[in-house]
Amino acid sequence: MQIRDWMTTEVVTATPDTSMLKVSKMMKEYNIRRVPVVDPSHRVIGIISDRDVKDASPSKATTLDMHELYYLLSEVKARDIMTPNPITVSLRDTVERVALLMLERGIGGLPVVDDDGLLVGIITDHDLFKILVEVSGVRKGGVQIAVAFRDGVGVLLPLFDLLRSHNASLVSMLTADSKLGPDMREVYMRIKPMERSEENKLIEDVKEKFHLLYWVRENVHEV
Repeated sequence: MQIRDWMTTEVVTATPDTSMLKVSKMMKEYNIRRVPVVDPSHRVIGIISDRDVKDASPSKATTLDMHELYYLLSEVKARDIMTPNPITVSLRDTVERVALLMLERGIGGLPVVDDDGLLVGIITDHDLFKILVEVSGVRKGGVQIAVAFRDGVGVLLPLFDLLRSHNASLVSMLTADSKLGPDMREVYMRIKPMERSEENKLIEDVKEKFHLLYWVRENVHEV
């Protein structure tokens, strides 16, 4: 999956001369936590997070009166508090690579640029949560079944055959490394809602023939 299909395209931006007061107001108005700073050609030259604004704001214990406080905030510009030359990602980068980059760098959002280096979007941890919801198919309900397998070629075929024998329709399937061992994988499958008795029969068959870790309908049922 490429981030071009999941990123936020309507990006709230600032210029180097935008006041910190205005940046703070934009964050509150649009309920966002970061604002890219762009030059006149729309190239990303910096980024401001809500933490940057908080760190640059006067303490609540300040002796400044309201007029002095607003004057101070209006004098501090985006260029003074932004992180210059921030990390950016490309339209063609995959969701997985971007998620890994955000995780490793401890970043909650990244500007997205086109081939000319111009800002075209932003991808945030909120967008990644939306992707997980869509990819997992959780809105469709049904049952999620988690099974552990020894990694190898064709090991999932018997499980697919079992699903077919129960007329189960697969909504999504994700895999991950398992804590059971370096040669083990875990598979998380979601199937469309079925008649309850048929669901129960399927779960019992999976439990009998495979290493069933848990299954989920409304609650997590450990095995």
